[in-house]
Amino acid sequence: MAFKRLKEDIDSIIARDPAAHSRIEVVFCYPGFHALLLYRLSHTLWQWHFRLLARLVSHIAKILTGVEIHPCAVIGRRLFIDHATGVVIGETATVGNDVTLYQGVTLGGTHLHQGKRHPTIQDGVVVGAGAQVLGPLTVGAGARIGANAVVITDVAKGTTMVGIPARVVLPSDENDEKREVFCAYGTPEGLADPIARNITGLRLQISQLLERVTELEQRLEKTEEERRLLWLQIRTLNPHQGGFHRMISSNNRDHT
Repeated sequence: MAFKRLKEDIDSIIARDPAAHSRIEVVFCYPGFHALLLYRLSHTLWQWHFRLLARLVSHIAKILTGVEIHPCAVIGRRLFIDHATGVVIGETATVGNDVTLYQGVTLGGTHLHQGKRHPTIQDGVVVGAGAQVLGPLTVGAGARIGANAVVITDVAKGTTMVGIPARVVLPSDENDEKREVFCAYGTPEGLADPIARNITGLRLQISQLLERVTELEQRLEKTEEERRLLWLQIRTLNPHQGGFHRMISSNNRDHT
């Protein structure tokens, strides 16, 4: 059983990392794989209530691999921690099957109480490098967290989140249509920056408003000029000779 799980972990790494050329290379050269093995030892010790020894094994794993996984965390099958360095998985975190974490990922807590305070990562999630997933939230199955994103709210199944704080840039229905077999770093190619997209929309609206203001100013200037000319015509006419009345009569006829 243990050997089968070991082979399963190695094959999952080869499937998700084109730089892995053989099983023996994964066994000796992948610190994420080493961290997972040491976590399983520390987690078993934790379940047997050897808490101090479990924490000691976890600490040694951190020194050797650069990955800190609390022995109490619950981790599913085929977890791949790529490049490994700087990954932190907190005490009450739950990680599902076929999850991929890149370097610098934190599954951290935001509260000091003893209850659930770390995130739940469901099956098939990809969390990009440097992403921070904070608090007792849930990241739905198949979701993607882009590099350096800060996630502080629940993530729906199959969506793609980027930014600080993280925002949805690819809903689940579009994700299903554009889904690749594997999405490195949790960010699909050609994905538009949501902030840049909003700024572009604002610039377009401002440009349209400026055009409208210019048009209204031109119409106002034309109206003012017509009123000025009309006033000059009125002042130059001699009311005693009937010119003023003739002009008013002429204007009335034109309007009728």
